[in-house]
Amino acid sequence: MLATALQYSHTLLQEILQPGEIAVDATMGNGHDTAFLAELVGRTGHVYAFDVQELALNNTAKRLAETPELAKRVSLIPAGHETLDQHLPADCSIKAAIFNLGYLPQSDKAVITLPETTRQALDALLLRLAPRGRVILVCYYGHVGGAEELASVRDYCRALPQKEYNVLNYQFINQQNQPPILFCIEKKR
Repeated sequence: MLATALQYSHTLLQEILQPGEIAVDATMGNGHDTAFLAELVGRTGHVYAFDVQELALNNTAKRLAETPELAKRVSLIPAGHETLDQHLPADCSIKAAIFNLGYLPQSDKAVITLPETTRQALDALLLRLAPRGRVILVCYYGHVGGAEELASVRDYCRALPQKEYNVLNYQFINQQNQPPILFCIEKKR
């Protein structure tokens, strides 16, 4: 069977992220991606995870507490992804980042990611992205504001210069209920 957007996002990260490297979970949610990235970066790497919701921070902290060595590799930052430039070390080179755009499952559906803040975060990440590094965006768009953010992400990705980036769009086109759409931005050099 073909991989879902979520499964494929992990494959794309696993292909490039090595122990000792730095990764960003721009929307930590319930901590699944944060824990996955923490496993990949190993004892000598680090993950910076962002979210504005206290529920997300608590759920992620609980998930990481189940494996204490993972918790040591992660900084949980109670802020939106648009502030990542303020929270990352000035000289860090990021090998991988992931966004799950939309809202936190089983929470307030009025609290959503926004096109403007996502673009700000992407601008900051691309400046720090290591050669052959990847930024993954999984767009959940079946909610109010979701279609606008999806269009913004698609436009942003299409506008990236081909000489500097490869951009992949992965989606199922015959499924109902607006299945998530994945974008992968890969820095060439």
